[in-house]
Amino acid sequence: MTDHDSTETLDVTGQNCPMPVVKTKQTVDRLDDGDVLEVLATDPGSMNDIAGWAETTDGVELVAQEDGETVFTHYVRKTE
Repeated sequence: MTDHDSTETLDVTGQNCPMPVVKTKQTVDRLDDGDVLEVLATDPGSMNDIAGWAETTDGVELVAQEDGETVFTHYVRKTE
């Protein structure tokens, strides 16, 4: 399994702040330790919002982010 192999995908395309972070947190909360959530978002602000949330939240790690032309992809691992 690479860092980008996701256990589950969350599609929050079309939703704006704060919903990508809110729904990411809700989904991560029910994952098992070590699972990776792939988050698909169209809100450009999600790049900073999800990174900031992961940095200040215990039990999660931002594995990677990909800045696509229209879709921003985030990989978040549950660590505890």
